[in-house]
Amino acid sequence: MIELTARTSSFARARLRVGETQLFWAGTAAVTAALAAVLGWFLLEWPPHEDEALALFVGRGSLSHVLRTVVTERGGAPLHFALAWLVVHLGGGLTALRAVSLVFAVASVPLIALLGARLAGRSAGVVAALLASGSWVLLFHGIYGRMYSMFLFTSLLSFLALLSALDRGGTRRFALWGAALLLMLATHPYAALVVAAQGLFVLLRRRRLREALITLGGVAIVGTPFWWADLVLRDRFDVGVGGGGPRLGSPGSVLHYFWWVAGDFSAGHHAWSAPVLVLALVGAVLLTRSRPDSALLTACVIAVPGLAFLLATLHSSASPEARHLIFALPFFSLVLAVPLVELARVRPPSSSAVALLAVGVLVVGEVRWAHAKTPPLFDGNPPSQVRARAAAAAWLASTYRSSDVLLGYEPVFLEAWQRNRSFSGHALPRADPALLASALRNVREPLGRGVWVFDASDTTNLRQRQTIRFALPAPQSAFEGRVYGPYLVIRSRRPLVTRERYLAVSARVMRLGHRLQIGDADVNLGALLAARSRL
Repeated sequence: MIELTARTSSFARARLRVGETQLFWAGTAAVTAALAAVLGWFLLEWPPHEDEALALFVGRGSLSHVLRTVVTERGGAPLHFALAWLVVHLGGGLTALRAVSLVFAVASVPLIALLGARLAGRSAGVVAALLASGSWVLLFHGIYGRMYSMFLFTSLLSFLALLSALDRGGTRRFALWGAALLLMLATHPYAALVVAAQGLFVLLRRRRLREALITLGGVAIVGTPFWWADLVLRDRFDVGVGGGGPRLGSPGSVLHYFWWVAGDFSAGHHAWSAPVLVLALVGAVLLTRSRPDSALLTACVIAVPGLAFLLATLHSSASPEARHLIFALPFFSLVLAVPLVELARVRPPSSSAVALLAVGVLVVGEVRWAHAKTPPLFDGNPPSQVRARAAAAAWLASTYRSSDVLLGYEPVFLEAWQRNRSFSGHALPRADPALLASALRNVREPLGRGVWVFDASDTTNLRQRQTIRFALPAPQSAFEGRVYGPYLVIRSRRPLVTRERYLAVSARVMRLGHRLQIGDADVNLGALLAARSRL
């Protein structure tokens, strides 16, 4: 009888585990499908952005040219630009580039759930995946044609590979961890913070230390091209150590930055800040009591960036934003999920209902914050502006010359290229004097006509407008122009021939932009004058 009871109990426990596993995957699949549907809707709503145009215009060159440009001139994320190159040469454009971000964002959801399950249990993993999916950081970067959803995905792979290697050992698992780290390093310069956090966790946990240190040493050597790209980017943005920069460098400024990141990871700031941060603190305490190793890894993920920002001197244009810590999103969502899951277990079903209501309120707050932070993500541009941009692009695409020289990676230029794939590829970076001078040197003389676009609706302007007045630089006979809603397109009537003349004429055009109250005109003017001195 005792043996029969034991067998029945064992069978019941096995069925319970199977049921929990099925619920875990069903919940994860539902969250994943919901995010995919929402991002699919957003894909065409969000207006084209200059940084997306940058990736596609750079991707028009050969793969070797793209990688050389990124590693030795621009710095940054070789993998993102390699994928942009693939998109361009397969005949894709902006939608395809955004689809890459969407795929990585959606694929990150099961990984968030798996990491959460590994660190705090299956229920917490599913809730963490839901909270992360509703956050502005994932909703926005899930369709933004840059590298941030890819950074999240590769960082999750590296964390899961690390935990597997430390728990179960084996050369193969440590090799997979090393490969995941290299993939992540190819995705974003801030991946170095993830490597440092994982290295600190390995040292403090002191399990399989020898194998882990060998793996990290191999990554340090094999990842040399990525370290070099990071150094190039650091030099561009004047990032150093010591002294304190204008945005970070003091405990108060770092804490304020983390407060801001927590808001973008959840339901925003102001009224939501206190309850969300209290909930996160309770979750951290519960995690520390029940799973010390999980709490230690979470602490390393937070502490390493904090220490780095305390030591770093950051130029204002390089100051980090919430997206730079996207790898910490799963951990923050997890410490929010842990107390909610524990609440559900206190006295079900009433406590479960309260916890479910709290999760729903938090997700609604997250979505409301995402809409408040970036309304065009949900609403798009006004239809009149969309038509105006299309008309401006159509004019350029039908009247271009292959020798035209474009200042900046304007969305109008991007749309003109999508209409006519032979549209000029001589696009110059507008805000960085060194890059501008380098790119201009690569344009053979005699130069063609100069083309410039002013956007009165741009968010960098003090006041966004849907109209712009027609104006041309002096002498007006040397230019032609068209106004399309908020867009003023200016083009020189004749080729500018020399680099010196191009910079001088562009400076004249930017002074006109300043008079028209275009926010980027002053920055562009400074870059043009500095590039002129470099040439």
